[in-house]
Amino acid sequence: MPGRGERPRRPVIVRAVKSTDWLTRNVWVLSAVSFLQDAASELLYPLLPIYLTAVLGAPPAVVGAIEGAAEGAASLTKLTAGPLGDRFARRPLITAGYGMAALGKVIVAVAGAWPGVLTGRVVDRVGKGIRGAPRDALLVDGVDETNRGRVFGFHRAMDTLGAVVGPLIGLAGYELLDHEIPPLLYIAIVPAVLSVALVALVRERPRTVERAQRPPVSAALRALPGGYWRVVVLLAAFGVVNFPDALILLRLNEIGFSVTEVILAYVGYNVVYALGSYPAGSLADRIPRRTVFGIGMVFFAAGYIGLGLTTDKVWAWLILGLYGLFAACTDGVGKAWISGLVPAEQQSSAQGIFQGATGFAVLSAGVWAGLLWGARGQLPLLISGIAAAFFAAILLILPVGAWIRANSTAGSIS
Repeated sequence: MPGRGERPRRPVIVRAVKSTDWLTRNVWVLSAVSFLQDAASELLYPLLPIYLTAVLGAPPAVVGAIEGAAEGAASLTKLTAGPLGDRFARRPLITAGYGMAALGKVIVAVAGAWPGVLTGRVVDRVGKGIRGAPRDALLVDGVDETNRGRVFGFHRAMDTLGAVVGPLIGLAGYELLDHEIPPLLYIAIVPAVLSVALVALVRERPRTVERAQRPPVSAALRALPGGYWRVVVLLAAFGVVNFPDALILLRLNEIGFSVTEVILAYVGYNVVYALGSYPAGSLADRIPRRTVFGIGMVFFAAGYIGLGLTTDKVWAWLILGLYGLFAACTDGVGKAWISGLVPAEQQSSAQGIFQGATGFAVLSAGVWAGLLWGARGQLPLLISGIAAAFFAAILLILPVGAWIRANSTAGSIS
């Protein structure tokens, strides 16, 4: 039985297809592209705050301002780039997005002061905003709706594998280069440029509707179904309590993790995330996607509440693994859920608005959580964990109650 806001699933048995029919050329190529780009980005992620403060002499407030500006630019760009992907060819947008990300890393590497890093990070994240929705639309192009959980699960697994490899390269280079960070900034450019080159292997089918016959953007957005908007509102509301992972890493440091241990813990989190993404996506092709997302929220609640209460490093490692399962059950599954709510000609618009709205929500979460963080960060973690349990109940318990009431009514009628 599909959840509210989901289009009814077609039975898998109606078509005899090979189990890997969903693993198209574009899925392979775009997953490899994401692996390389994420390896480049995540190589820098744990080291950039150290570089800004210890090498360039920027105050800690500048670190937060740079990341806030970068993520805000990404979210705003997603809102505008999504509809463009339904009106124009998607591959050029994807190429431009990954190209800007590579350019941003070049700017960061040559920057001699924090304003240059700010420019590079904004250019990088604008590229992320441009490529995201058109890429996700091409990932499911020609793929049956019943297999899209697998598609996004596989893509997220490959993307997150890059987030495992990148920090390990960064950590190894940091030690081998006698804690010299600038050379690592140039190393990160290599996989970023390779990712841009790989986009040339993507194939895009011609559109069946001529550009002149396509409706204006405003009309196309109004045509998005009500079920889609309800899901976007719900997931954006959840995003307001899902603050950036940088604060989670800060909490680990407060518990007693060294810089090296924080990086390794981040790698461990991404290992769980990568290993869990495809199974979660596959499960979301068999049961309602809202249910899998709700399970992910349970892991989120356990992770946040656990990290808010524990001061033990061993428990923190275990709890961080639970938090990795949250990402595995929600990131790709959320995109698959959105994808199943709209027709093919609205895929890019739907993904862009969804990702932009949730991106702004996470950005606002970082603001309020940072203001309430204090010395230990326990209060924001507990608030968000309890709120996530409430959202999980909406997705998991209310549909069960509605099903029981519907069947009770049917039984009384018969």
